[in-house]
Amino acid sequence: MSGSSSEDASNTLRILVATDCHLGYMEKDEIRRHDSFRAFEEICSIAEQKQVDFLLLGGDLFHENKPSRSTLVKAMEILRRYCLNDQPVQFQVVSDQTVNFANSFGHVNYEDPHFNVGLPVFSIHGNHDDPAGVDNLSAIDILSACNLVNYFGKTVLGGSGVGQITLYPILIRKGSTSVALYGLGNIRDERLNRMFQTPHAVQWMRPEAQEGCQVSDWFNILVLHQNRVKTNPKNAINEHFLPRFMDFIVWGHEHECLVDPQEVPGMGFHITQPGSSVATSLIEGESKQKHVLLLEIKGNQYRPTKIPLASVRPFEYTEVVLKDEPDIDPNDQNSILEHLDKVVSNLIKRSGQKAVNKSELKLPLVRVKVDYSGFMTINPQRFGQKYVGKVANPQDILIFSKISRKDQKEAKIDDSERLRPEELNQQNIEALVAEHNLKMEILPVNDLDIALHNFVSKDDKMAFYSCVRYNLEETRNKIARDSDSLKFDEKDIIVKVGESLQERVKERASQTKDTLQFTSSGQLLEDMGNTGVGSAVSFSDDEGTSVLSSSKARTRGCKDASDVGKTTSRGRGRGRGRGRSSTNLKQTTLDVAMGLRQSQRSASAAAMASVRTITEDEENVVSSSDDGAEHCINDIENSSEEKSVRGKGQKRAAPRGRGRGSTTASKRGRKSDNTSSSFHKMLMNRDDDDDDDDDDMAKKNRSQTRATRNYGALRR
Repeated sequence: MSGSSSEDASNTLRILVATDCHLGYMEKDEIRRHDSFRAFEEICSIAEQKQVDFLLLGGDLFHENKPSRSTLVKAMEILRRYCLNDQPVQFQVVSDQTVNFANSFGHVNYEDPHFNVGLPVFSIHGNHDDPAGVDNLSAIDILSACNLVNYFGKTVLGGSGVGQITLYPILIRKGSTSVALYGLGNIRDERLNRMFQTPHAVQWMRPEAQEGCQVSDWFNILVLHQNRVKTNPKNAINEHFLPRFMDFIVWGHEHECLVDPQEVPGMGFHITQPGSSVATSLIEGESKQKHVLLLEIKGNQYRPTKIPLASVRPFEYTEVVLKDEPDIDPNDQNSILEHLDKVVSNLIKRSGQKAVNKSELKLPLVRVKVDYSGFMTINPQRFGQKYVGKVANPQDILIFSKISRKDQKEAKIDDSERLRPEELNQQNIEALVAEHNLKMEILPVNDLDIALHNFVSKDDKMAFYSCVRYNLEETRNKIARDSDSLKFDEKDIIVKVGESLQERVKERASQTKDTLQFTSSGQLLEDMGNTGVGSAVSFSDDEGTSVLSSSKARTRGCKDASDVGKTTSRGRGRGRGRGRSSTNLKQTTLDVAMGLRQSQRSASAAAMASVRTITEDEENVVSSSDDGAEHCINDIENSSEEKSVRGKGQKRAAPRGRGRGSTTASKRGRKSDNTSSSFHKMLMNRDDDDDDDDDDMAKKNRSQTRATRNYGALRR
């Protein structure tokens, strides 16, 4: 009898399966900071007690893409404590390990002669700890480099369009049992969905038939980390996309514990969903008992055994519909508080009764979902203050909603969708633009979506800046190629920007979100430090000068002229500013939006062109403004005299001072001088905010001052 049992043990591969450990979750919370590490340590201790051959993790080992040093140290300590020992490894990896493990060592960790690995750990990456950066590295790569984890399922996206991936299995053999372990790390669900529906985009490599071991003799296991809930078919993976030759599927990413294997009709394989080992969203699906799965495989047969986790913090959840409670008065807030107090107290008592070990009783998580239709709400933070020291989450015990019981059945899928905390309160840019019928005029929607994803999920502080800078470079290059900088008009610029946007949108349509990458943050900062923001096209202010000197002088009436005196000119304010005309302000805003900066040479050329334009239009200005301008000036002088009499006794402001000189001057009868000077202040360089410019800038400013003086004499 003992001989047969030992023979079975030598031919049975024992695997402990767990997913979504989320190490480092709530690490800054004084009460819950150790929850994820305690659960992971319990998983490793179960693997040691059950004497499994290896531990299989289904992604999201870490909660953040860039875990803190404290989280990394604690994870390494746990793995080193349980994985490095003198226990012999009873199975062999017979496939090409350089293909299976994409690192510089190229072999399974227990074969390294410098390490004693007694418990091998195999893991894929999830959406929280996915590879990122220039070198495409994940936090799991750190553990792999330390020889603590065998990191597999890291695919290389090749080809064009949606891309192409090839999955090579890790071939494991123990006695007469042969297992082909396939791993698929997290890929954006929209892209992977399209890849599964594109012929030959996902290729599955099968083991070669050999003497004594046919292809059908291999037990095929797939580990993946994707959306499974079908609220949006494009953002989830359908089980029917998977190949029929699979025997067992380990599905990560979904936090609800559905550890019992479920058969997929018509596909011939079973799916287990162990769920997360720590509650990351306080909803009904996470309140179920957490488990891990012990999988025993012999030949083509397997036996699952679910094992509950005892170290997980207890979580109690319930829903309350206030209008169904007879003892609550809608107009009496105290009655609502009393009822909710009773509900929370009962949940705390129920949690204490469920505890197995009374000596290590943990503060429970409590969540009450309240349907307050027809009732007033209360402050959840104030309500939770009385439960400090009694529950682990006093700040968010209550959550209010207006979902009725009839809608709860329809919203059941939505609740399970909320099991993924990273999806809460997030909408991608594409959905927002489509929902509000927005029209993007400069930045493509896909680029903003990628920037948002990198900023939130990968903690890339420069994601949006990289997106804007990347698109500005392309727009600038487009305008530089197709247009002459000396013949630019504002309308032409707007048209060119629109054309450039449409070209980029067409290019993005042929690409996917994963293939499009912006400049990395480090490279971006380096470029900024070395070169600054360059300008591909320099715009002259000739257009603004000609508009002000001809169009406004000829066509505007007296009222418009007075408005110009009030609104288009402005004296020096506080700080290092200077007056600018409205047309110059518009041009400056456009230049800034285009990311352009005038050089000294272009500014000097603009000043000379302005002088030429003023000289050529001298007679036109005098003749066209003979009647209208003199009449307007007389009216303004009369009105200013009346105002000066009315304002007698007030302090007279200097017209060219640092206060609001230009506005005061227009009221004091100095309209013509200040209006003409304000027209030509736009010819000054936008960058003379700094009073300590070099000699070339000083010469340029003196030339502009002469142009202003000449124009003032011309107006008088």
